Amino acid sequence: MFDLAEPALEPAQWQARADAYRLRLDAFLAPKLQRIAAGDPVPKFLFSYYSLRPRQLRRWNPGFGVAMAGAAAVRGYADRRDYRVTDGRVEVAENFLRERAETVSFIARLLRATAGRPAQLNCFGLHEWAMLYRGDEVRHDHVPLRMTRAELDQVVEATPLRCTHFDAFRFFTPAAAPRNAGTPHRATQIDWEQPGCLHANMDLYKWCYKLGPLIDSDLLLDCLELAAAAREIDMRASPYDLSGYGYSPITVENTTGRAEYVRCQSAIVQRATPLRAALLERCDQLLAFAGCE
Repeated sequence: MFDLAEPALEPAQWQARADAYRLRLDAFLAPKLQRIAAGDPVPKFLFSYYSLRPRQLRRWNPGFGVAMAGAAAVRGYADRRDYRVTDGRVEVAENFLRERAETVSFIARLLRATAGRPAQLNCFGLHEWAMLYRGDEVRHDHVPLRMTRAELDQVVEATPLRCTHFDAFRFFTPAAAPRNAGTPHRATQIDWEQPGCLHANMDLYKWCYKLGPLIDSDLLLDCLELAAAAREIDMRASPYDLSGYGYSPITVENTTGRAEYVRCQSAIVQRATPLRAALLERCDQLLAFAGCE
């Protein structure tokens, strides 16, 4: 439970934390932005599908329940509607938490349901293939395929589709959707998501930024780094030829590639598990404070 009577962080304390965060963020962002400028679609996803921009990431937040002291805190945060200033203390406003309580509750329920299921490690990342199956469009039209369209269709027809993530499934072609083992919907998202899914693990980043300054920036960046690693695996397993950007393919069309995909997928699950637990704990604390348990 939060104790809002705790002493505020002194300027040197919170500024040191903010500086350390921005150094770490810059080390992460610099090579990604260079790649994006060169046309690399893999990191671009982090700032196109996910809506937070690099400049927004630079706004450090200590998280709900942590107050900051000093004139610099007042200058930096007082004009933000999600913060309040009281007797020289700057902190995320209780009213903002109460406004976001419904979102916090949904995210907590989704995270808890996802964590409570066994990880499914047999989808082999075929969602990108299903988005092209017997279709005319190419989602990344400036990147060539590493096989013919006929060969791509054969792979989909030879391997069951087991996608559990609605935001991947909704892009399946009309021919691919009926081939999936089930039909995820937005309304039943909580019933479908499971911890083996790369996209569910990438979305930990989305859930952090959806809650804004209620969640501390260090956890947000942990989840962004995880999303970047998962997205790279996601696209290496796709039918696109990304060798021009330095990515070796994970050839899920054969036994060796599928085994490699499962190893990579399992490593992402291991990284995601403590982050999901940390975010869920934070949500539970927020709901308890707001009286919404």
